[in-house]
Amino acid sequence: MNPEGQHGSTHQDDDVKLLHSMGYAQELSRRMGGFSNFAISFSIICILSGGINSLAQGTSGAGGAAIGIGWPLGCMISGVFAVAMAQIASAYPTAGGLYHWGSILGNRFTGWLTAWFNLLGLVTVLGAINVGTYYFFFGSFGPMLGMEDTITTRIIFLAILTGGQALCNHFGIGLTAKLTDFSGYLIFATAIALTIVCLAAAPGYEFSRLWTFGNFSGAAGGNVWPEVSNSWIFLLGLLLPIYTITGYDASAHTSEETVQAAHSVPRGMVMSVVWSLLFGWLMLSAFVLMLPSMEEAAAQGWNVFFWAMDTQVNSTVKELLYLAIFISQILCGLATVTSVSRMIFAFARDGGLPASRALASVSPAHRTPVAAIWTGAALAVLFVWGSSLVSIGETPVYTIVVSCTVIFLFFSFVIPIVLGLFTFGTAKWPRMGPWNLGRGLFSLVAILSIISMALIFIIGIQPPNDWALYITIGFLILTGIVWFAFEARRFQGPPIGDMIAKRQADIAAAEEALNQ
Repeated sequence: MNPEGQHGSTHQDDDVKLLHSMGYAQELSRRMGGFSNFAISFSIICILSGGINSLAQGTSGAGGAAIGIGWPLGCMISGVFAVAMAQIASAYPTAGGLYHWGSILGNRFTGWLTAWFNLLGLVTVLGAINVGTYYFFFGSFGPMLGMEDTITTRIIFLAILTGGQALCNHFGIGLTAKLTDFSGYLIFATAIALTIVCLAAAPGYEFSRLWTFGNFSGAAGGNVWPEVSNSWIFLLGLLLPIYTITGYDASAHTSEETVQAAHSVPRGMVMSVVWSLLFGWLMLSAFVLMLPSMEEAAAQGWNVFFWAMDTQVNSTVKELLYLAIFISQILCGLATVTSVSRMIFAFARDGGLPASRALASVSPAHRTPVAAIWTGAALAVLFVWGSSLVSIGETPVYTIVVSCTVIFLFFSFVIPIVLGLFTFGTAKWPRMGPWNLGRGLFSLVAILSIISMALIFIIGIQPPNDWALYITIGFLILTGIVWFAFEARRFQGPPIGDMIAKRQADIAAAEEALNQ
């Protein structure tokens, strides 16, 4: 008996055998090809979301050099994590990949810690992505619709948007894959179109802007950054590409729904970063060339994109671009719901969450973790709503927590990478998967990932994000209390050793129940 979607495919049979060898049933529908696995990560990275919504971190920082030099440098800093994780993903292609890697290469605690960092990061980043979509919609179409930016308007918009994304995920990975495939092509096409429009609207081609350093901290940059030195403003500007180039772990989270996962997942992770680096660089460089002046643009602060488009671009062309960007951002959130739900499903499957039995259930009709999908979506909306109502000083808690989001995500990335660096060649990781960097290159990117994590943490807790330090420390303390007080005795982690053999009957029963 083969699970749904497995008939007649040697590759899919091999995928199922590998999954069985890790102690899990093929409950999810394995219908994603290599491009779909790439597209889901490429859609979450979405240079049309983070690259545009966070653009002021560069233009109100070091100016043109923040794009011309900072963008590729920041993408490479983020990308070393993708390369290192891709190597591990090829050996252990399971849903909720990072959690399993943290457990298999370390122990129950490191797996549990990885899961909580990744889960917290994914839920908050889903909220942040959709809030960014709301503000893009508000800036693009709000004035003509007479919208007012209130918490009530924001949360209603967010609930409708996130609910629609969850509904698409509910109806199966086939629909989700089609939409994220479309998203991949749409991002490519829109980025090219925006690049051409910006170049056509440019008053001149002052290419030296792209390597000219400025310092627009403080009032000169609309107070996006506090006043700092030249070197610090460039480092802070690296947060634009680093914060944008995340989400490639989605390829790992959908491993159990991908054909030839040991090959396709690592390629999807790495290539999503490569193409985002290239197309994002061309698009944003063209935008910098279009600006009437760097000083005027920096002074616009967070409104720089809309100001430049209003100033330089034909209104009809502008509205068409806005529509394409808005759709891309919606699909970015849809792909993030997929990633969040697979992480919840995988962690709950091993009893890592409250109500794990329900959260690990799979719909026989749609072969999706329905409870996990709607739980992830609901948590993201509740996070935005609750954190928007409370402030510390004049800063909403939402803004403070979102500044921690990427730190949490990169922590969840670096834990299994560090473990892999020390366990490769041992019984925990006896051999690399078919996507093989070799021991030397893997060790290099693993070390670079550790160095990059230190850099990201240092620049990520600088003003105005200095509260991120205290939140991160507080979360670590809370995590330690929960682990030693409750989870150390209860949580067993993923199956290993003899436990895998004992689960074979349960695996067969689970697959049969879903295929009846």
